Amino acid sequence: MSLAVAVPLLAACFSEPSPHDAVSEFLVGWQTGDYDAAARRADADPAVVKKALADTATQLDVSSIRFSLKGLRMDGDDATADFHVQIDLGDNNPLWQYDNKLPLHVVDGSWKVRWSPSVIHPKLQPGQRFAVQVTPRDRQPINDVAGNALQTEQDLYVAGVTPASVKNPAELCERLYQLTGFAQDRLLGRIMSAPPQEFVPLVTFGLKKYSQLRDRLDIPGLLVEKRQQPVAPTQPADIIGRVGAITAETEQQLGGPQRAGDTIGQSGLQKAYQDQLTGSTDTKIITLDQKTGAKVAQLEEWPGRDNTTAVRTTIDRGIQQAADLAVSGATPAVLVAVHAPTGAIRAVASRGMDQERDGLAGRFPPGTAFSVVAAEGLLGAGVDPSQKVPCPADRTVGGARFQQATIPAGTAPTIAAGFAQGCVTALASLSRRISSTALSQAASRFGIGSAWNLPLRSFSGSLPAGTSDAAKAKIIAGTSVRVSPLSMALVAGAVASGTWHPPTLVTSPAAPDAPDTPAGTAPVTPSRPVQLDSKTLDKLKALMRAGVTSGSASAAAVAGGKVYGVASTVTYSEKKHQKNLSWFVGWQGDIAVAVLTETSTPAASAQIAGQFFRSARSAA
Repeated sequence: MSLAVAVPLLAACFSEPSPHDAVSEFLVGWQTGDYDAAARRADADPAVVKKALADTATQLDVSSIRFSLKGLRMDGDDATADFHVQIDLGDNNPLWQYDNKLPLHVVDGSWKVRWSPSVIHPKLQPGQRFAVQVTPRDRQPINDVAGNALQTEQDLYVAGVTPASVKNPAELCERLYQLTGFAQDRLLGRIMSAPPQEFVPLVTFGLKKYSQLRDRLDIPGLLVEKRQQPVAPTQPADIIGRVGAITAETEQQLGGPQRAGDTIGQSGLQKAYQDQLTGSTDTKIITLDQKTGAKVAQLEEWPGRDNTTAVRTTIDRGIQQAADLAVSGATPAVLVAVHAPTGAIRAVASRGMDQERDGLAGRFPPGTAFSVVAAEGLLGAGVDPSQKVPCPADRTVGGARFQQATIPAGTAPTIAAGFAQGCVTALASLSRRISSTALSQAASRFGIGSAWNLPLRSFSGSLPAGTSDAAKAKIIAGTSVRVSPLSMALVAGAVASGTWHPPTLVTSPAAPDAPDTPAGTAPVTPSRPVQLDSKTLDKLKALMRAGVTSGSASAAAVAGGKVYGVASTVTYSEKKHQKNLSWFVGWQGDIAVAVLTETSTPAASAQIAGQFFRSARSAA
């Protein structure tokens, strides 16, 4: 124990029969664990005093104890010392502090402490003992936008003991330490400080770990209880995140008094909001009747951390189910759906891709789907969509070469047709019609490269400087740009609603620092909504409607409701491997989506979007 003696040593100022030496030696002996020295200054059987002080340290699982003398009064052969007690109970609990009085009297010419259990605590009576009673509270849920939990029940296995039934607690803790790595002194302290007839959780296992150790957990006195907690994530599982039992390695990561039965978030929102979600522990100091084990009195209580709370997300269960169904095919895909008028994330679904890493934080080239952003800048610069622009199979712009795999048939070679068909050669040729500044400003209006206040990893997009016609052409064609499906869903939402909104995923509590923000740095100011020009929007909506009715996104058409969107395919190299991507970016009603699939099939993402819109409309 790390101790600092706070009792003033004034022996030089007093001599017997002054009581000060007796007070000092008793308290210093008690504080330092020299119970023999303390017992010599008491008027009772030294063995009784020594045992009482040692039992107190065990029954409270004391980490350290400190005393400070507040006053000393004498009245003939009697005296009273007022002192303050600070007991560190460990396990990150607050200090237990209280004031007490030390009665003394002269015995055979020497000052002695008038011994009774009340010397330890004013309410401790003969035949009583201390105990630390802990009550873990379950982990808080993560809820959808309607307040329904996004977790289901999962089995956890809690190994513990009933102290009165354990014949050799030290041996049990040694064997449990060998299996789990939890410090045996801490395990033993929990057993010895608990009420003898109450079950004391020591270690919690998930199903996999329990299955591995089950046969080796046959330890005399050890009990294993199967408990269920709502911690298994429903979709979007990567976003909600996984929860695990506390291990010896993760025990120190938690910020409050934690014990077996508590859990730790391992990924997603469960990890991001660990401090708010983790079950807290109520701790009480009580006295028990030593014979019956019955509770006599409660001396102190710490109700645990008060910042635990459920997390409310913007996820819509019906929309999420529609998204899950839409991506249930064999093609690796991710779909992000947002509420166009607010930017609230309603669903993130995936197959063969990660919802957070790829859906929110992915860095992919969008191909000609990025023409939505570029078109807003071009239209704002006065470009006429009806102007003729051919769609050749091959075109070079400023030294950069672009190729169109399939030449659209039966359409007039206009800017509008090039947009609808995703003709990269036609779109790239428009780089001479817009300045690099105007192109950058258009991207900024759609939040590309802006700061988001999301609790999970995310990527708002990036584009290089368009310092030449070739560089601008690559931006318009979406080959040098990098975006996430979330950033493109927000682009579609901006066109649909007329205002670009930064994304939201959690409405309460306030989002913690973003995972990518270095510790100690100033927080980045989140971006704000940006209203788009209404005249430009009307033309842009017409272009995106044509993308579905007569363009490359026609596979997203849904009977009974208008769908707007664009589709594209793009090939790029990543870590020396060539990848083919298919995109759809668009909306129906107030739900905007971006769909990304790892395939060279042009219509793949548009087909998934069409399936999503059909299912979402049916669920509404």
